[in-house]
Amino acid sequence: MIIDVFSDPICPWCFIGKRRMERAFIDLPANERPHVRWRAFMLNPEMPPDGMERNAYLARKFGSGQRATELYDVIAQTGFEEGILFAFGDIARTPSTVNAHRLIRYADDKGVQNEIVTDLFERYFLNGEDIGDITVLRDAAEQVGLDGTAVAAFLESDEERDAVLADHNLAQHIGISGVPCFILDGRYAVSGAQSPDVFKRMIETATLTAAE
Repeated sequence: MIIDVFSDPICPWCFIGKRRMERAFIDLPANERPHVRWRAFMLNPEMPPDGMERNAYLARKFGSGQRATELYDVIAQTGFEEGILFAFGDIARTPSTVNAHRLIRYADDKGVQNEIVTDLFERYFLNGEDIGDITVLRDAAEQVGLDGTAVAAFLESDEERDAVLADHNLAQHIGISGVPCFILDGRYAVSGAQSPDVFKRMIETATLTAAE
């Protein structure tokens, strides 16, 4: 079974959804766990390449700092319940995620896509790192065993940029307006950071349908 996950590494609900999805896999035998493919979706496709100061971004997106605080307090509590200690106050910039998505695609070819997705979530949400910065992305790549020099050269080029934009456009074309969105075997879609039980039921349904 293949699960395509449309996600953005600056989406806190995507981090929570990843954690919950993985909890749904725990009771499955290793050879029956779905293969997860991470697909690009950009919450801010028009973001400048060097990103935007965080408070200015929140004011533009939510209209007021108070509204943003209320929303992120709910997310922080939900994250805490999943063992994620969001440090929203440490985030100084909201980055463009084009290069982060390019790195995620690069990591897929090297067999460490899930690891790089986890690392990017943790760098941004737990450490407040700017994951739009190529130096940070290179460090993330090296952390999961990739060649930093090769990754830096890749990111300095335009390779896979069109593929990232194509993924984002595909998501919009098939009706995805928010993430995370999980698509099982190209048939069943689960939107949002659903509970592990929801994922389990969807996996069971997809498995039974495939066996018919």
